[in-house]
Amino acid sequence: MAITGGWEDELSDEERDAILERIAQGIVRRGMAAPAVLFLELNKPLSFVASQSLIVLTPFLAPFVGIENVHRYSRLLEKRENVERLIERIEQLEHERQEHATRL
Repeated sequence: MAITGGWEDELSDEERDAILERIAQGIVRRGMAAPAVLFLELNKPLSFVASQSLIVLTPFLAPFVGIENVHRYSRLLEKRENVERLIERIEQLEHERQEHATRL
């Protein structure tokens, strides 16, 4: 298993956006937009702590999700603005979903 980047490598904008989109789509598809936004808003100040926790828990998480994913999510959570981007995208997708539902 080759690691494409190290702990200190930054996520590219494209990679960041792809991860955020995948997470947001999954949340909205499951109908969990409101609880997810509430959870993210309440825990936004702890995003850096969460990213560091992923690093500490890597030996336990890597067998289940892969070390590359642990690296990516750790990098993603490191910056609070990424959590804000995720919240905005969830809200946007949920709004689009509700508009589509009212048109039917």
